[in-house]
Amino acid sequence: MGLNRRTALGMLVATPLTGVGQARARPSPASSGERLAQAARSQVGVTKDYDPSYRAIPYPYGDVLRSTGVCADVLIRAARDAWRVDLQQLVHEDMSRNFDAYPSRRAWGLKGPDSNIDHRRVLNLETYLTRQRARLALAPDRAAGDRFDDPLPGDILTWRVWGGRPHIGVVSEGPERVRVVHNIGGGAREEPLWMFKLHTAIGHYRWRA
Repeated sequence: MGLNRRTALGMLVATPLTGVGQARARPSPASSGERLAQAARSQVGVTKDYDPSYRAIPYPYGDVLRSTGVCADVLIRAARDAWRVDLQQLVHEDMSRNFDAYPSRRAWGLKGPDSNIDHRRVLNLETYLTRQRARLALAPDRAAGDRFDDPLPGDILTWRVWGGRPHIGVVSEGPERVRVVHNIGGGAREEPLWMFKLHTAIGHYRWRA
């Protein structure tokens, strides 16, 4: 039996659009920041030690054993794993072109860049991220180490801890109940931001590949 035009249109409207429904059901891919956060979190239980010793490493993509490292290695490894971005190379290239923009001369008495260690120093990472215009404004009460404005997963935070020592971590969860992956001794671990309250907040960066 034939269908008139009105009946055919009614059937078309009533029929679910399978392709559209399937597209809506797919989970959205993780954001760039979330991927960085996940890559940082995956280091917990893998990096179990802290060793600030100077090491000669390959370039680019050089690293010490993943079982050990310093606080900066959490960010460096996360960026490589999440984005295939090598901060060793990026920092070295920028320092080679703009050495005096970095604190290496005044802080460590260096006369030129060193690809073995430059990217593993928090002061250099702070400088690089600032030069990339990734720095965000700090909360007014910046003296407290947990006073950052709405950190998001993948944001990078820096502090001055005991004795003014620079420290860095990657936000793994936020903006509510913020948690941070860092290595301040004893390996990579994930902890709530409030545990940094007695330290001094220095930098909040939102750097995305």
